[in-house]
Amino acid sequence: MSTPATYLRIVRIGWVLVREGVVTAIPPENLPPFARFAQKLAGLLERRRAQFEERSDRLARAIGRLGPSYVKIGQFLATRPDVVGAEFAADLAFLQDRMSTFPVSEAYAAVEGSLGRSVADLYSRIDDPIAAASIAQVHPGWVMRDGREEKVAIKVIRPGIRQRFAHDLEAMYLVARLQERFLPHTRRLRPVEVTKTLEQTTKVEMDLRLEAAALSEIAENTANDEGFRVPRVDWERTGRDVVTMEWIDGTRMADVDALRAAGHDLNKLAETLIQSFLRHTLRDGFFHADMHQGNLLVDPAGMIVAVDFGIVGRLGKKERRFLAEILFGFITRDYRRVADVHFEAGYVPSHHDVASFAQAIRAIGEPIHGQPAETISMAKLLTLLFEVTELFDMETRPELVMLQKTMVVVEGVSRSLNPRFNMWKASEPVVGAWIRDNLGPKRVVTDLKDGLHAALRLAEAAPEIVAKTERFSRDLTEMAEHGLKFDAQTAEAIGRAEARHTRSGRVALWVIAALLAIIVIKIL
Repeated sequence: MSTPATYLRIVRIGWVLVREGVVTAIPPENLPPFARFAQKLAGLLERRRAQFEERSDRLARAIGRLGPSYVKIGQFLATRPDVVGAEFAADLAFLQDRMSTFPVSEAYAAVEGSLGRSVADLYSRIDDPIAAASIAQVHPGWVMRDGREEKVAIKVIRPGIRQRFAHDLEAMYLVARLQERFLPHTRRLRPVEVTKTLEQTTKVEMDLRLEAAALSEIAENTANDEGFRVPRVDWERTGRDVVTMEWIDGTRMADVDALRAAGHDLNKLAETLIQSFLRHTLRDGFFHADMHQGNLLVDPAGMIVAVDFGIVGRLGKKERRFLAEILFGFITRDYRRVADVHFEAGYVPSHHDVASFAQAIRAIGEPIHGQPAETISMAKLLTLLFEVTELFDMETRPELVMLQKTMVVVEGVSRSLNPRFNMWKASEPVVGAWIRDNLGPKRVVTDLKDGLHAALRLAEAAPEIVAKTERFSRDLTEMAEHGLKFDAQTAEAIGRAEARHTRSGRVALWVIAALLAIIVIKIL
């Protein structure tokens, strides 16, 4: 239920976006008439300096004013170009998650509260923070192992961030519901579902035990992979508000000159990076979804080390087959197969014509085959594909959009190392092997085994299913004969909730009316 405080937060968000010139930077061509009129009014209220800034600068300034939880929301929306548009997603991708540090005393309190032991008992030393983001900050530290000190990285949650984010999320939900109600053409994007995804993603990111678990899972998946690893987790010193891990001495991938000076083979690094990402995606169905240059280091041995696993993505078997068959279909120019895959997966509604969809796919694929391989962007191909599917009412698939956005970032990192890097040649060993193992004869054997396991589980659960069905049928019959009844306590609770809702709505309307009056007075 929305409270007056929630409406006030929305008004504050709108005011900051107006003052920093973000509203006037929205392309007006796709806005309804009333929104274009509101955008013109917003231009009268924006700061004068905003008129001379790039849109990305306006957006960064506005989000910085709104606070750390909005930085995290902005980062999440950068992975959803289907929701905010490709241009704004690109601007948000450059959003710097750099916040002021919080006192070391608060970090100590968070560590001790989370682990139930004193800092002196856990660490031989903790230094001042070296980096702070919207959710946590990182300290160098030292622990005693086998009689010697070992350097570690200690990530500590920002105090109060969970409560702050929960309040801000209420405003996001209200905006999403209003969007679905008053902008019917955006319902295809499922804004309320997107907000739920944001809530779940951020809850996971704010529990550092889950980040540690992601690190551990990736470490197991990649134990035998050449050229890629992740830091080791110190589980003894890891809890809900703190994660301790191996300290990595390495060169950030953003510093290409330093990598070259250290004697690293840049083309080999680019190849290892894209192949590692595709293995994680296709083989494991579990990938680092924030794989930008700042989260990738190269150690002295030439190993790529990925850090900051707060955002991860998962793909089911169906989605992995979907991705592999699409890539394979474009490589072989089998556009009808690419179209069939969309329909078989249920991504495109069945009332559309498969041949027409294949024609639209051909419009994407054919221009690619006339270009040199090193200029073809796999990520751009997927971006164009999702743009075309919009014409055929394909509903948003959050896991595929997250994959596409991550692929854009990984491909960008690879090409920053070598501008003429051949993505397709580097990808073929991984994609080709996966297709041979999963889309050939081996697939039939795997599907049979999975089918047998599912049948066995169904047989085991059959007695319980029958019993539940009988109870449901009995309850349904009784309801049809005697009607649906509430006990006195439930009826009274419903009445109280309705009364609160009415009062809150009335107060909120008066607050919004007063703020609008103030804005009008400022205009006049």
